Amino acid sequence: MKLSNLFLRLAVAFALLGVGLGYVMGATHEFTLAPVHAHINLLGWVSMFLYGLFYRTAPEAAAGWLPKVHAALAILGLPVMMIGLTIQLLGVPSLMAVVPPMMIAGPTLVVLGMVAFAAVVFRATGDRLVAA
Repeated sequence: MKLSNLFLRLAVAFALLGVGLGYVMGATHEFTLAPVHAHINLLGWVSMFLYGLFYRTAPEAAAGWLPKVHAALAILGLPVMMIGLTIQLLGVPSLMAVVPPMMIAGPTLVVLGMVAFAAVVFRATGDRLVAA
């Protein structure tokens, strides 16, 4: 599957998840998971959609190992981070021991994924002039 299609499809899946969580929170007036909702919408829906659009408009940027590293980091990091944050916010006693490693690993993967994406973008746009 093309990298752009992978990101676009994941973005829509995260959008459905984020909107669904927002709907449930609104219906129940229970907003404990609002940070999870916000991160799923921003990092899942918005960021992944923008990644997909970038790779769609600059398909040459999807070649090589770096875009694959970007995808792996972004795709693995967000769920790890969201599951850890959910457990933390809900205060599930039997699972609290997994929160610190998840809340270190997940965000670290997400940040490293963004760094990889920045490198992809700079590599792909290095020979282009910036419009004034």
